[in-house]
This record gives sequence, structure tokens and C-alpha cells, in this order.
Amino acid sequence: MAGEKRQSEIRILKEIAELLNEGTEIDALLKEVLQKLLHITGLDTGWVFLIDDQGEFRLAAEEKLPPALSRNSFKPMCRGGCWCIDRYNDGRLNKASNIIECKRIEDAIAVQRNDTNGLTHHASVPLRAGDEKFGILNIGSPEKTHFEPEELALLESIAFQIGTALKRIKLTQLEQETALAGERNRLARDLHDSVNQLLFSLSLTARGGAEMARDSEVKETFSYMQDLAQEALSEMRALIWQLKPRGLENGIICAMQGYSQMLGLKLTSKVNGVISLPGKVEETLWRIGQEALANCKKHSGQSTAEITLTVEDEKVIMVISDCGRGFHYSWNNEIPSLGLKSMKNRAEALNGTFVLDTGPDEGTKIEIMIPFKKGGK
Repeated sequence: MAGEKRQSEIRILKEIAELLNEGTEIDALLKEVLQKLLHITGLDTGWVFLIDDQGEFRLAAEEKLPPALSRNSFKPMCRGGCWCIDRYNDGRLNKASNIIECKRIEDAIAVQRNDTNGLTHHASVPLRAGDEKFGILNIGSPEKTHFEPEELALLESIAFQIGTALKRIKLTQLEQETALAGERNRLARDLHDSVNQLLFSLSLTARGGAEMARDSEVKETFSYMQDLAQEALSEMRALIWQLKPRGLENGIICAMQGYSQMLGLKLTSKVNGVISLPGKVEETLWRIGQEALANCKKHSGQSTAEITLTVEDEKVIMVISDCGRGFHYSWNNEIPSLGLKSMKNRAEALNGTFVLDTGPDEGTKIEIMIPFKKGGK
């Protein structure tokens, strides 16, 4: 029987290794690994906290948590502190730890909840690859108050495998982002060298045709062609800017000023606070700002716009406004255009907010708020 159990463990360990080697969706991957790990150990309950560089955690996977911990969409597991996370953050949890009394369970008992299913303790194992840490694997079972050394060794070996897989996925995502940036740069260069030059030539040709034409209708046709070519040329330059922004390396306000000049807008800017933003936040604000300024140019009927950027209490607020035509809109109505929806979706993807304020002949104001952690990426 012992031999059969050992063979079963080896087989499932092999399946875990294959999952970790092939998986790319972190939460789904952790869920599958957790299920197989509980099958190996014969234990009932497990969960994984992923923890970022600032010590903020999230519940990434769970299996058979008792009702005391899974109520209200796992609310007890998604907020508040606990001993295993505190030990992880201050460096005391650096290897498989034998039985930690669960503060979350104790909190549930303190408010006289009796649906803990007998779970009182758990083993905690840090997920890491080399010196880089990713979170904690927690395993427990009702009435179990001790893990044998071989059990801890098994948990630690799997935790190392999970950490290595998380490192691989992060590197893969970074490579994809780098490749995407490179492709955007290549496309911007190709558009500039080919289509942009063709449109410029078309504009010059139409202008020459208009000057040489004697018939008024022919002259008007050439002039119309020139206007279309100039409009297409402006759109192409804006697209190239969106693909490969110049000036973002000098800060978002500098990039916005350059983009507005290219659009033919006069942009008044104001900065409150020290602007030092994580890359993802700055990129999101830049993309939202591009869309907002392009809308000002196309729809406001004005040649001026204003932008205010404020940083306070680990949040950034960007306000872009114009004094143009505006349009009918109420906050309880659906956002009317794809561009505005895109701005809202970008802000909410970073747990931010999007507020649109406009009315006929009242101008348009867009306010974006995005939270961030100091020192974040």
C-alpha cells in the first residue's frame, strides 16, 4: 500500500509540474495546483495569497474554505491582517512553517460564528524563486494541529515549483509587453516612411492641380482633394503619435503639450504636487489624455483646452476640459461614444474612476482618478 501511495504521489507531482510548466493564467493555474495538492496530502482546505512588493495581498486561489471564511464572497479572506502575512512581510516566514494559528478563524470565533468546520490551524509556505517572493501557500485540515517534517518538505518543494512558474509567467508577460512596444515602434516608423509620405505627396499634387486649373469646378475639386489629404495627414500623424509618443520620457505633461501642438490645440496645463507615477498609471493617463484632446479638436469647435494634474494621498487626478459645444449627457445615462467608453474602461482597469461633465454649449470636462502605490511599477 505504501508503494502504491508513493507512486500515486509521484504521478500527481508530475501532473503538477506539467501544469506549472504550461500554464499562463495565474489564478486558474493556482486553483488546479491547489486541488491536486490537497489530493496528494489528503488534507481538506487550502488557499493562496499573492503579495506585491508593497505588502498588499489578494486571495488568488482557494479550495474548500469553511463557511466562516468563504462568506460574503470570501470577504474575511480579502481584508484585514493575519499572522502569516505579517510574518511574510517582515521576513520571518522564509520556509515551510509548521502550524500557525489562524487569526481569521479566531476572528470568526470571536464574533460567535460556529461554521469553521473544525479548522483552527494551518501550515504556511512562502512562494519564491531565488530571492524573489510572490506570496504564501496555506494548507490545513479540521482538527489537524501538527505537520510532520516529510509533509512540510513536500509542501516546500511544491511551493518552489509554484514560485518558479510565477517567475516564468511574469517574465513571459514582460517579454510580450516589450515585443508589443517594439512592434508599435516598427509600425509607427513604417507609417511615417510610407503612408505619411504618400499623403504629403497627394496634398502637394492636389494643391498644384488647384493652382493650374482654369475651370472653377475642377479647381474646387482639387481644393477639396487637398483638404481631404491634409485631414488624412493630420489623422496619420496623430496615429503615429499614439503608436510611438514622443516626450513621454520627459513626463506626461510634456507629452500632452507636444500632442496638442501636433493637433493644432493650445493646451494650458497646471500641475499640483510632485509628479512621479508608476509606469502603468502614466501610460493609462497618456492614452486617456490622447483620446480626450483628439475629441476636443474634432468636436468642441475650440482651439484651446486645459489640463490639470494633481497628485495627493497616493492617487492622481487628471482633469481635461474645453469651453466648446458640449453635448446632451446625464450621469445616469450610458456613455454615448466608443472613445469615451474606452477612457472609462482604461481608468477602471486600474481601480480608478471616470467622471464626464458636459451639456449643450457648456463645454466638456473629463475627470480621471487613479490610485497608486508609491514606488509601484
